[in-house]
Formats: sequence, C-alpha cells, structure tokens
Amino acid sequence: MKSLFAFTLAVLFLVTCAAAQNDAAKIAARTDLYHVHFAKASLGKAAEEANYLKTPDPNNPMGAHFIVLRHQDGDDWDYVVIEHLGTSTTLKANPAPPPPGMRELNAWHVDTFVNGPSWPDFVKAMGLGDEASKTAGAVYVVSVYRSAPGHRDELEKQLSEAPNAGDTVAGMVLMQHLEGGAWHFLGISRYNSWQDFATGESASVAMTNKGQGGWSRLRDVSSYHTDTIADRIAP
Repeated sequence: MKSLFAFTLAVLFLVTCAAAQNDAAKIAARTDLYHVHFAKASLGKAAEEANYLKTPDPNNPMGAHFIVLRHQDGDDWDYVVIEHLGTSTTLKANPAPPPPGMRELNAWHVDTFVNGPSWPDFVKAMGLGDEASKTAGAVYVVSVYRSAPGHRDELEKQLSEAPNAGDTVAGMVLMQHLEGGAWHFLGISRYNSWQDFATGESASVAMTNKGQGGWSRLRDVSSYHTDTIADRIAP
C-alpha cells in the first residue's frame, strides 16, 4: 500500500508539473515582435488612409507580414495595423519621411510594440496566407486590456483560456505590451462569418445570465478594457 501511495503521489506530481509546463509554454510562445498601430483618419480621408495603410513598404523585407482591420463598432479608431517585425527591430532617429500628403490623412494614432506568436501561428489564427481568400468575410473582435493592480498574472491566465463551450471563435491571438499604449494585453478573436459571431455572442450572453463565463471574472481582474468589432481590408 505504501509503495502504491508513493507511486500515486509521483504520478500526481508529474501531472502537476506537466500542467505547469503547459501554462508556461503558453506564455513562452510569444516569441516574436509586432508593431500595433491604431489610427483615426482625418475628416473625409478614411478611404485614402485605408489605401495608404494597405500598401506594403517596398523597402521592408517583411513588408507583406501585416494585417489591417477596419472599425465597425466599438472604440474610437478607424484602423488597426498589426505588423510583424521578427524577433527584434531597430528605430532610427531620422527615419524616411512619409510620402507627400500622407501626414494629412491621419487625425491621430497610437503605436505600441508587443510580443506575440510566431508569424506562421499568427497567420493560422487570423486566417491569412493560403486561407485569406476563404476568410474574406471574417469578423474580428479587437480588445485591449489593462489589469487591476496586482492582478496582471490572473488577467493573463484568464485571457489565455480556451473558448467556452458554444463559442464559435475560429482563431485567437493574445499579445503583450512592451512599449507604447496604456494597456497590458491585446486580444484578437476571429469568427468566420457574422452569423458565427452572432451565435457566439448569444452563447456568451446566455452564460453570463447564468452567472457563468468570463463576463464577471474579467471585472475582478481588469481595470479597463475595450472591445471593437472589425473587418479585414488587407491582406
């Protein structure tokens, strides 16, 4: 009996360690650097700014590694551009100026550097690459979160959880602030269609009404967050 008990404890210890390693692996999976650019267009310039933001930089060897999402409902920005930078980047004191007239397209913008998943993992979660033509009608929910003091680890753990039962989300990305905006995490959820988004929202509200799901839990650990519904305009 004693040896069986010791064996059981050993198994439990290994399972606990494996679970801890899995949790750590989720955090460690943010291996790459990204630039997040929230932009508000000047009056009457939304279409022109969209065309500018969608145009890859010909001087950037990873110029095609980006996504542009357009605001539909939510926070007061028109576009968010998320640009993959690899594992590091260099800032210059005198960068090349934007093309003539481009500065007038923008009313305001906020830039933040974050860490996130590898580019292949980002592509898969966001429905890009070979899947881009099939996901042209996708719906994205872009959320920024600031943790309550002393609750950052709890917030991160909560945001890293798998979708609830009945959630129709097709892909998720969680990125962590490094330098820039006044938030700690950026989450992006992709739904394959507006129908899937509505189905997921209905399931979420039903769980909230039962006192389940993340609605109340989020309000225990986050001092601020915004959610914005968006569609993809590039690639």
